[in-house]
Amino acid sequence: MSTPSPSFVAAVVDDDQSILRSLEYLLESADYTVHLFTSASAFLDSGCLPEIDCLISDIDMPGVDGFELVRLVRNMRPGLAVVLITGYPDRLTHLPSLGGPPNPRIFTKPFVGRELLEALGEALRSAPE
Repeated sequence: MSTPSPSFVAAVVDDDQSILRSLEYLLESADYTVHLFTSASAFLDSGCLPEIDCLISDIDMPGVDGFELVRLVRNMRPGLAVVLITGYPDRLTHLPSLGGPPNPRIFTKPFVGRELLEALGEALRSAPE
């Protein structure tokens, strides 16, 4: 498994603090700089979208959900690398349009950290930006 350059910046959006902390630890151990947000609106209001290289978001959150967040982000950063996570795999039977390619990888909770890092690395390598 190749690890990303220390220059990669990730935003993580999840309303579950334990997931945020776990992903923070995982990503920092792989030399990412990590910004944590407990809601999509907090992320969007932060102004950090131009400086991140990738987004990891929960799908099921109050207010703006992960699918809508990806659509909003893709309007501003079409090629941004995105990974989605969910504790509700039944929501994955009918995926909405997420604003064009590349389609994000989706992981169900609990997920294997190594696999998520590998998918994130693939998404970063294939991102057009």
